[in-house]
Amino acid sequence: MNLYWSDVLSPRKVCAVAKYLQSPVEYAYLDLGRGEHKTPEYLALNPNGKVPTLVDGARSLWEADAIMCHLAARCDSDLWPQDARQVDVLRWLSWELANLYPSVGALYFEYIVKPRFGLGDADPAAVKRASDDWRHLATLLDDHLHGRRWLVGDSITVADFAAAIALPYAERAHIPLQEFPAIRRWHDRLNEIDAWREPFPVLAEAS
Repeated sequence: MNLYWSDVLSPRKVCAVAKYLQSPVEYAYLDLGRGEHKTPEYLALNPNGKVPTLVDGARSLWEADAIMCHLAARCDSDLWPQDARQVDVLRWLSWELANLYPSVGALYFEYIVKPRFGLGDADPAAVKRASDDWRHLATLLDDHLHGRRWLVGDSITVADFAAAIALPYAERAHIPLQEFPAIRRWHDRLNEIDAWREPFPVLAEAS
């Protein structure tokens, strides 16, 4: 399997899952600043021109959540449970993508992507909208996590990798994490996992 990635938000959760599962993948780094995700060769694999993409044999799979589930299913991992929990995992994946990601993604863009790629200063209006949205959604997430170790059931799943994706960048992205103690405790548990703390391969080793 070949995993095309870059050191930005969405590939982080896929790389974390791949490392956690010790998946047999060959990593291929794409330099977004040089437009390597827009080459004809890469667009033939992923017509969206985004990262990540997983090539498994003749199959090219894009969208980070789908790749996480595929990697887990491929090795029969309970990260993608094959019982009644699966619907709840899918619910949280859907909620994160449709609701939480737009707010944290906006803060990540304003405070991390813009400086990195020379796109100007953070937009105060966009920051306020995203921060307000985050606080509203984080209240729901914090309430759910109260008294729980993980989002679904008693063990970690791909839902945790997805919903926590921006938390490692909380300080740099000005995400008001300190206001939500249950989310902080949940992320502390994730930080006990090597693959979560350091998900990306060393670039010198990436092919």
